[in-house]
Amino acid sequence: MDIAVIKIIVAGITTAIAGIGPALAEGMVASKAMEAMGRNPEAADKLFSYMIVAQAVCESTAIYGLVVSFIILFAV
Repeated sequence: MDIAVIKIIVAGITTAIAGIGPALAEGMVASKAMEAMGRNPEAADKLFSYMIVAQAVCESTAIYGLVVSFIILFAV
């Protein structure tokens, strides 16, 4: 197997693994926030802000995985 093919396969696996975790975490964050908003509608504005920040942190993890896959493809 050529080194270029191995790099592409590893980068794809890295991106897939780095995308699965944050996707599940973002879904869980949204689910729990909606649950909390349903139980306490007065706090919905504050909970929504916290939910957006939590999802941004989860998404940054996926972006780190994408950066690692680009490093594998182009720098190694």
